Amino acid sequence: MIQLSSVTIMRGVNTLLDEASCSIFPGQKVGIIGRNGCGKSTLFATIKGEVQIEKGNLQIPKGFKIASVAQQTPALEISALDYVKEGDLDLVELLKQKERAYQENNGEKIALIEDKLGIAGYWTLDSRAKILLHGLGFSDSEMSNKVKEFSGGWRMRLNLAKALIYKSDVLLLDEPTNHLDLDTIIFLENYLKNYEGTILCVSHDRDFLDTFCSHMLHFESLKLVMYTGNYSDYERLRAQRIANEKASRKKEEAALAHMQAFVDKFRYKASKAKQAQSMLKAIEKVKLTAITAEESPYHIRFFEPERTVDILADLKDLDCGYDNESVLKNINLMITKGDRIGLLGKNGQGKSTLIKTLCSVIPPVKGCVTLGKDIKIGYFAQHELDELDENLSALDNLKKLDPKALEKDLRSFLGGYSFSGDKAKAIVSTMSGGEQARLALAMVAYQKPNLLLLDEPTNHLDLDMREALTLALTSYPGALILVSHDRHLLEAIADKLWLIDEGRVSVFDGDLNDYQNYLNEKNREYKEKLSEQKAILQSSSAKEQSYKTKEQKKLEAQKRQALRPLKLEIEKIEKQIEKTKLEIKEIDDLLLDGSLYQTDSKKAQQMSIDRAALANCVEELELLWLEKQEELETAMNS
Repeated sequence: MIQLSSVTIMRGVNTLLDEASCSIFPGQKVGIIGRNGCGKSTLFATIKGEVQIEKGNLQIPKGFKIASVAQQTPALEISALDYVKEGDLDLVELLKQKERAYQENNGEKIALIEDKLGIAGYWTLDSRAKILLHGLGFSDSEMSNKVKEFSGGWRMRLNLAKALIYKSDVLLLDEPTNHLDLDTIIFLENYLKNYEGTILCVSHDRDFLDTFCSHMLHFESLKLVMYTGNYSDYERLRAQRIANEKASRKKEEAALAHMQAFVDKFRYKASKAKQAQSMLKAIEKVKLTAITAEESPYHIRFFEPERTVDILADLKDLDCGYDNESVLKNINLMITKGDRIGLLGKNGQGKSTLIKTLCSVIPPVKGCVTLGKDIKIGYFAQHELDELDENLSALDNLKKLDPKALEKDLRSFLGGYSFSGDKAKAIVSTMSGGEQARLALAMVAYQKPNLLLLDEPTNHLDLDMREALTLALTSYPGALILVSHDRHLLEAIADKLWLIDEGRVSVFDGDLNDYQNYLNEKNREYKEKLSEQKAILQSSSAKEQSYKTKEQKKLEAQKRQALRPLKLEIEKIEKQIEKTKLEIKEIDDLLLDGSLYQTDSKKAQQMSIDRAALANCVEELELLWLEKQEELETAMNS
């Protein structure tokens, strides 16, 4: 269990947590949420021992194995596959021990380490790494490429795979979907659902958090508030909590008003003065229930286009690409009035290439894009943030678009994007990535486009801003094309889906659930392919065995018979290990939501003691299994 007790954490002069407490139990999958800058990443750094707490206590079990995604990747010469395999630190250590044993020529030690390697999953390491890399978007040929050959975003995927392959007790994920497309996010969700350890995950993607989280930890007014359930449960429980706080506050204020009325009426009346003074002291001691803030700081809007036409864009025999090299070929589609199109497909398939061609950032390789009369395109992409004048304020950047506008009107518009007061005069170069993204969106919205092209608009945006953007786009009357890995946004906005795959753009007949099933089927086929390759190798080995002489087979049969009692003993130990692990799981399930600690703390403590005893029993049984396995290995080789 990870326990924070009255912890205070600071970053510079800013207090991020003030005497905050929470408990994270084994097996919990915790989504961590809160506004940008509240301290989520700093909490991770504290758990890893990189940041010291100012006061309070942070307890982490001794020997806990913590995995996290590295933020930097050196330009290494080793292959992507080998780099990911290095992430299984237990196996890496065992392989070092094996190498030393070979140097010492210690056969007994080598055999023991071989058994440990088998238990730790060494023989499946290669296939596990390949499945991870494939699921995260790497082709079979790319797995043999050197790490240094990949771009920054793809190296982050390698770091993610390297963290996932380690059988850790706790997995720390800080915005793991930032460098992923929808295809790889769906794979990651399925992987995390089956992860056996504890997960702490910072994310602004509500659908992602909904799929695997058992709890939500909210940074709230310098405290930590734990909610049981996924993100949707959190929203419901928090709304209920706020409603209860308001009801309590209303009752308290009514009682306070009644007490004050008594004081005002009788404080100067001799017969009641003493009672009035007592009532006055009671009023001073009253602490009204604090009401949790629920208002979003964002109230954004997209202006209605001045005019539009029925056919906004006609794509005929269109090839898109760079330097006369086609990435997408033979596109024949139309964008019509009111279309709300979501683009699906892996990163690198050409979604951004299509968007750039539509808005003339790059020219067509072949064919043409014919825009309707007076079509005004609003284009947003992450690299468009570079178009902001970094030496000007948010207000001055907007003034450049509309010099004749009144400052009060510009400030009113920017206020909806949380650039109010002095924030409107903040210089772009001093802004965070999220603030710059909000400003860029504001400038796109202000220009009244009748065709919006949005390429990953939610990157760097917190959950409140994502929700505000979703609401604004829902009421936007123009047409739009959206590239996003945020399914909540896609599901709320897109009523048509185009699939970009293997150089083609086609209408996808189905919804996002159908698309998820389509991807799951592709991943299943890949796993089957690996299994077939393994079966071929095993078949080759079996053929070699078939050439043995009758005498050899007779001797081996006698040997197997002699070893049968030892094998039965090993099987019995394995069943005991399995039974004990099931008992541990039953205890973990009861302790998982933490409610038992509140209703019957003694029972919960006793169960924790029992769990520790069972865990020790498993360790002893596993050591016994290793001894018997070594004995069997020696007998088989004699």
